[in-house]
Amino acid sequence: MSTSTLALVGDIGGTNARFALVDLAAPSIELHASKSLPNAEFASLQHAIEHYLAEVRETPARAALAVACPVGSDEIRLTNRAWSFSRSELQRTLGLAELRMLNDFGAVAWAVPALAEEHLVTLHGDPQAPLQGPVSVLGPGTGLGVALLVGDPDRGWQVVETEGGHVGFAPIGDEERAIAAWLTAQHGRTSTERLLCGKGLSEIDLVLRGAAVPPAATLLPGESSLRRPTLREPAEIVAAALDGHDQAARRALARFCAVLGSVAGDCALIHGARRVVIAGGIVPRFLPFLRSSAFRERFLAKGRMATLLEAVPIQIITHPHPGLLGAACALRAGPA
Repeated sequence: MSTSTLALVGDIGGTNARFALVDLAAPSIELHASKSLPNAEFASLQHAIEHYLAEVRETPARAALAVACPVGSDEIRLTNRAWSFSRSELQRTLGLAELRMLNDFGAVAWAVPALAEEHLVTLHGDPQAPLQGPVSVLGPGTGLGVALLVGDPDRGWQVVETEGGHVGFAPIGDEERAIAAWLTAQHGRTSTERLLCGKGLSEIDLVLRGAAVPPAATLLPGESSLRRPTLREPAEIVAAALDGHDQAARRALARFCAVLGSVAGDCALIHGARRVVIAGGIVPRFLPFLRSSAFRERFLAKGRMATLLEAVPIQIITHPHPGLLGAACALRAGPA
């Protein structure tokens, strides 16, 4: 790869920082030397990038970084990680001729037109239908990402970055109202992100297993919080649910899938979507469970709009690094 066409791409979530190198002059985008670094091991994003570049022994001229937060100003503050930085200062420090900043799910949306058929699993609809915007792109990970892809292959693509994961949660039924009440007592309000993320799955599981003790903020003097059920890790809940013997885990994962269906349907209506694409690190781990859950039923449960949503294909991204791929696509597309 030529130094002049070499670029660094990064996908910086709340938990991990993923990096790769791309040759912008190549006929197609290929990710080289991809690596995931735990954020907890680094004091800042700059330190993580410098560590990666030292390992690969390259000095790229350009970079595109997708971060899990809004990117509209020079000062960048990650939503789910205590990292902040000045984009202009980071560009100078790293000696970059160009630094493009994207929202993390904006980057995932950029990746959608570049995905091969093998990296998409269709839950509903015709997988061969031509890709045409608007496309709702969403998915749970450390948080809940939402973006909008507009355009078509002939006119080109553009991405509208959003913070749609932070809209208020609309519970359906007693079980979801109980979950929302518990989370609101904990956090002051309940957004969809509070449920549709790794920690959200753990808290759904906690409530459904009988978290009868009030949240810590409302404990009475002298009352112990030790009686509260233990918060289980999301991976543990998914594994237990798929194993089939842990009914509490299955109930929690089923509720998670149902809420995801409702939110995906809401996004499709808000965006006027012709397709819904779901990404994130969680969902690909339990695709068969998702198929058999109430996901599609809740996706369609929009009253008079159910018929409209029947025609909207739903696909799951299984590409290991869609954020990195999308960051490279955005960089090749030119300035925002």
